[in-house]
Amino acid sequence: MRTVRDVHARTVHAPAEMAGALLDRLGGADDPLFPTPVWPPMRFDRPLGVGADGGHGFVRYRVAAYEPGRRVRFDFTDGGGWHEVTVRPLGPDRCRVEHVLQRRLPLVQGVLWTLAMRSVHGTVVEEIFDNVERAATGRVLTPVRRSPRVRLLNGLLWDRPRAVALPAAARLAHRAFPRTDFQDAWQMELLPGMPQEPEAWQDVLRGASFPVVGRADGEILLGEDARHLDFRASILVADGRVTLGTVVRVRNTAGRLYFALVRRVHPFMARLMLRRTHRRLALAAPSAGERTGR
Repeated sequence: MRTVRDVHARTVHAPAEMAGALLDRLGGADDPLFPTPVWPPMRFDRPLGVGADGGHGFVRYRVAAYEPGRRVRFDFTDGGGWHEVTVRPLGPDRCRVEHVLQRRLPLVQGVLWTLAMRSVHGTVVEEIFDNVERAATGRVLTPVRRSPRVRLLNGLLWDRPRAVALPAAARLAHRAFPRTDFQDAWQMELLPGMPQEPEAWQDVLRGASFPVVGRADGEILLGEDARHLDFRASILVADGRVTLGTVVRVRNTAGRLYFALVRRVHPFMARLMLRRTHRRLALAAPSAGERTGR
């Protein structure tokens, strides 16, 4: 068993009361600090306070101590340690924001921490500090930069689409053909700050120039008719999710033979295209601190 202790701190040129007020919104629907949508949001089963249970991504913890405007401490739910954020005044117009993590890790997890997770953790914490500075002062003097290793790990850890039934709200897709020979749908959660307009997701089929054949109620329908089969791709943004749906109508024997081959690679390509677009839009979205200042 190895004990890891990791400390990050930054001086912010703003009153401690201002930074503390931002801290009190951590994990809420209008959280100005946690760096979403680039990283999974911090979420709890109740408002921030002792006993609130949640975490971010696969990291799970509960609030063990809370001093409004000054300090929040989280205990990892596996009992392996804690991490906390504090705000301390350094005068009327300056404060120190600090994050401390202390964790007991088995050998394998300790190696993983050293090789990968320490750099990711440090980047997330520094991006939180960027958002404190940005929201409190309107600018960041020295913003953190994601290293190639962190960018690689961010891509590897990115959420993956899940298979769902074609939503009833995808009305254009359901009405595309009087008879459908194939349909499927892949879905991902929208992270805070990601675009809600289906037009922003329109190039999910990058590299394939299918025309838009319909728009309605948060849905865009792309597609093309051919001699052997007809194809439609539905992009639906609704209820905090984006769904990529496909419907196909086969016209003849050549179409059946062709699609028998295509349907073997279609699920992989649909997942890949949706996941890539999801991450690309997340990386391009304004940070939590930038959204707060708007």
